[in-house]
Amino acid sequence: MNRRRVVITGLGCVTALSESVDELFAALCEGKSGVSTIESFDTSQFPVHFGGEIKHFDVTEYIDKRESKRMDRFTQFAIAGAISAVKDSGLDLSKEDPYRVGVIVGTGIGGIKEIEEQHVRLIEKGPSKVSPFCVPRLMSNAASGNIAIQFGARGPCFAVSSACASGNHTIGEAFWNIASNRSDVVITGGSEAALTPIGLGSFCAARSLSLRNDNPPIASRPFDRDRDGFVLTEGAGILVLEDFEHARKRGATIYAEMLGYAATDDGYHITAPLPNGEGAAMAMRLALADAQINPHDVGYINAHGTSTELNDIAESTAIRSVFGEHAYKVPVSSTKSCLGHMLGATAAVELIAAIKAINHSVIPPTINLDNLDERCDPKMDYVPWTARETKVDIAISNSFGFGGHNACLVVGKV
Repeated sequence: MNRRRVVITGLGCVTALSESVDELFAALCEGKSGVSTIESFDTSQFPVHFGGEIKHFDVTEYIDKRESKRMDRFTQFAIAGAISAVKDSGLDLSKEDPYRVGVIVGTGIGGIKEIEEQHVRLIEKGPSKVSPFCVPRLMSNAASGNIAIQFGARGPCFAVSSACASGNHTIGEAFWNIASNRSDVVITGGSEAALTPIGLGSFCAARSLSLRNDNPPIASRPFDRDRDGFVLTEGAGILVLEDFEHARKRGATIYAEMLGYAATDDGYHITAPLPNGEGAAMAMRLALADAQINPHDVGYINAHGTSTELNDIAESTAIRSVFGEHAYKVPVSSTKSCLGHMLGATAAVELIAAIKAINHSVIPPTINLDNLDERCDPKMDYVPWTARETKVDIAISNSFGFGGHNACLVVGKV
């Protein structure tokens, strides 16, 4: 079967830095941080008081208030991102065959805010007061389902939940869905709203988070020897993927082409990566093979780069394994240094950043990288602090998650 070409024609986001893709990328290139003190709930009893909180999000700018009340915050983010992405694409989905339009949106945790609120109701007021909308709000596929309803999409519609790799897995599945001629258009990406008491408390208990309460903007420090954990954040990244001929015929603006995708698992530990990065390396190798791209053709790597010791070292080792000497020439940066970690949404937002790097010939930096951890690799180029103007024709975006999940996407200039 001949594989169809797949392109990206629409981009949308909701992040702590901006709800505009252009503004987001500008902020990343300026090295701005979206990390600040949490205001939505009392953190005085928590060891961590900060995160990447979206403070002024108003879902009624996208949908009506009554409709929004039937959605958890993670679905609201996804709806907002999808509306922005579809508008950006210029598609009129009412004119498309609805059975050729799919929706695949991932999340690592889903409606955790809804679970918390309804559990309080159950304990304080009894089971009769639990909302009948509880399950439709909390289920992981709520974002996909509500986006499909919003646009009348009747093609493949489902969620992927693979922790922090969810965004790349969903986009990869959307890519293959179109490439294999099952759909012409797929709305895809990831969304997360786990910055809640249970979400924050659980990662605190696991000792996964940075404790830099005195200076939150410098807390996310990928590849830096003084890092002390990742920063929990929230948001969504949504993209419109489309068959190339379909996009060309309607005169669409094409941001980039999806070239390859691959996924592996470490089969090693529920939270820790393989120390030698073998699983991550294999995901990159397979994605490059899927794209029929040689490693030396890659001009930028958007790293998973979580600001945790195990991940940073393992990913650096994996990149060295795959790229050989080219690992010392290709720029590698982590936008989590600015945005923190959005769990199931992070990969989608990071792919958007990689696409914008291709479009603008600018690589966003890794901020807060003052003292490189030499166990990563002192000869690798992690683009510290300052954005880099350079031509990028092909980029890869890595995403790794609890459960040992590894997913890699390859995108290129059309």
